[in-house]
Amino acid sequence: MAAANDVPSEDQFLCSICLDVFTDPVTIPCGHNFCKTCITEHWDRSDRYQCPMCKKEFNTRPELHVNTLFSEMAAHFRQSAQQKASSSSSSEQQVFKPGEVPCDVCTETKLKALKSCLVCLTSYCEAHLEPHLTASSLKRHQLIDPVENLEDRMCLKHDKPLELFCKTDQTCVCMLCHFSDHKMHDVVPLKEGYVGEKAELETEIHQMIQKRQLKIEEIKHSVDLSKEEADREIAEGVQVFTALKESVERGQANLINTIKEKQKTTENQAEDFIKELEQEISELQKRRSEVEQVTHSEDHLHLLQRFMSLKVAPPTKDWTEVSIHSSHEGTVVRAVVQLEETFSEEMKKLIEAELKRIQRYAVDVTLDPDTANPYLILSDDGKQVSHGDVKKNLPDNPERFSDCICVLGKQSFSSGRFYFEVQVKEKTGWTLGVARESINRKGDISLGPHWGNWTIWLRNGNEYKALAGPSVLLSLKSQPQKVGVFVDYEEGLVSFYDVDAAALIYSFTGCSFTEKLYPYFSPFNNDDGENSSPLIISPVRVN
Repeated sequence: MAAANDVPSEDQFLCSICLDVFTDPVTIPCGHNFCKTCITEHWDRSDRYQCPMCKKEFNTRPELHVNTLFSEMAAHFRQSAQQKASSSSSSEQQVFKPGEVPCDVCTETKLKALKSCLVCLTSYCEAHLEPHLTASSLKRHQLIDPVENLEDRMCLKHDKPLELFCKTDQTCVCMLCHFSDHKMHDVVPLKEGYVGEKAELETEIHQMIQKRQLKIEEIKHSVDLSKEEADREIAEGVQVFTALKESVERGQANLINTIKEKQKTTENQAEDFIKELEQEISELQKRRSEVEQVTHSEDHLHLLQRFMSLKVAPPTKDWTEVSIHSSHEGTVVRAVVQLEETFSEEMKKLIEAELKRIQRYAVDVTLDPDTANPYLILSDDGKQVSHGDVKKNLPDNPERFSDCICVLGKQSFSSGRFYFEVQVKEKTGWTLGVARESINRKGDISLGPHWGNWTIWLRNGNEYKALAGPSVLLSLKSQPQKVGVFVDYEEGLVSFYDVDAAALIYSFTGCSFTEKLYPYFSPFNNDDGENSSPLIISPVRVN
């Protein structure tokens, strides 16, 4: 017989279904005890009446009656446990606060959970956790730091804990999933899956960090290069503008000196004329005085003889055609023309330097036969294109231009800068430039930025235009034999150069590029042999 002061074991008061102290305990025929609600719900969910503990099966559903004595003992044990919990801990420290995980068992004041059980899917405060620490049947349960939403850790399909990780499908599964839907997959325990995924993620993050660090270095290097280029541009600009300023100042000084010298010459000439006139006036006044003196005599013979002597060698210069003319006309114009010539020389030097720089961005361009109009003839190396008189039987693939006599380059560009040169020698018509990927390939094509192309053309041997929508007539000093095409994608710039003359032909500025760009070529019609020469993509040689 047990001693009167023997305390029953805690395991005796725990329902093996809810793992909590019995509520309305009942004893089934095999002798095991359960909460009345727990065993009722267990049998309601099953088509067999079986003991959850010993697995004994009953033919009929047993009647359930509350074991009054055992119920009182369980209630006494629950009360003692709660009193012990409230006396052994500070409620101020254990009361659940926002942001913490509450105990799922507490019914009145919710206390802070210390652990969560992955088997029970319940979070426990210090008092309600004690059975898991002392009861032998509960010690095998897996306890973790308290977490919310424990139901998310259950398999929705099998109502079992998610204990495994499927590396094949990259998802957490339960044991039944492993033997059904994931039978042939690479399945490992959660911890092993965590370690593997963590290592893979750390490696991936490390690689991403390295890539971004390299990108930072690349950007810094680009900034350094840009600064060097900016400094060089500033130095060249200062040098050019200083030279132009000095040229303007010299021109201005020369203009002023020239005008002053001419004015001085005019004034000296006027002074000489005035002196000569004044001298003649003086002589004439002297002669007039002598005439007046003679007129007082009454000797008419003497008078006539005297008049005849006074008429000898009178001033004979005809001053009617003599005048002072301003010689300043055209002086300013000639000075400005001279200045313009100086500007042109400096501009030529600038363009030559600029052309050398952009030729560094030369790319190897070849023609794409899949885009060529059926009338075009392409060389085997993809570097030449001319117009033929016979339409070839080619598949009408989506990339091919059906009506427009043109072809695109194989290479596309969606960032940065690129440059290529095309020989247009001995041609009377051509079109060159770049086009976006979505340019219309079928039917007639309109040329201009609005339609996704940036081009210039030659027609009738000497008519140059930039197809800017509306077109711009270009006045060139010489006919280009080789045309350079330069594109700065981010800057929105497309420029055309006369390579041999080192002259800028035309620039499209402020363009907005959002697609891939392709080099665009059209040798134009054959024109009965007058325009039979091909367009030739030439290797770039720095001048």
